[in-house]
Amino acid sequence: MPAHSETTSQPVPGEAEAVRRRRLEPDERRAQILACAIEMFGERPYAAVSTAELAQRAGVARGLINHYFGNKRDLYLAVVRRMVTLPPPDHMPVASGSARERVDASVSWLLDTISGLGGTWVKVTGHEGVGDDPEVQRILDEADDAAADRLLAMAGLSGSGRDDELRAMVRAYSGLVKAAGREWITRGSLDREQVHHLLADVLMAMIESTFPRL
Repeated sequence: MPAHSETTSQPVPGEAEAVRRRRLEPDERRAQILACAIEMFGERPYAAVSTAELAQRAGVARGLINHYFGNKRDLYLAVVRRMVTLPPPDHMPVASGSARERVDASVSWLLDTISGLGGTWVKVTGHEGVGDDPEVQRILDEADDAAADRLLAMAGLSGSGRDDELRAMVRAYSGLVKAAGREWITRGSLDREQVHHLLADVLMAMIESTFPRL
């Protein structure tokens, strides 16, 4: 058999990557670009991220970024949505046991979710992106509402008839979650166990002392 037949020859450098790129479906290509954008926006400030460098890292033509996402701001909004979108409800632990057990399960789920998102989550939830952008704020507000509903359900506190007030308090609690996430993930000044105790103890105090006052 000839030495250079298709069954035995090795691809030249870059050939296999080129074939892989050509075979990606549109959804896969979009996901690939988004994954690279998440990495880059987690590494540096918004202003320091260029779509030209992103295209190079993703191994795509720059025009494909515009095709799938529009301009850089639109791409950043897609990153923000990805960072604050919660896992499906069927991935939530079922609220059971004592109040403390439910709280610990809720906080563990929360920290598992945050750890999987890493430094980019810290940056986008801390407004380290495009500044005072109303669209970014709208996305973050909607995410805070969804997270509050999820946390109340996991803690067994939904359907109390005072859900609006409880949700508002949990949204305020989310500020502590974000600050603690920064200390853990970005600064390394707290470890996960310490953050868990902080968030669980505060949530327990809200459940046992603050919520009953409603």
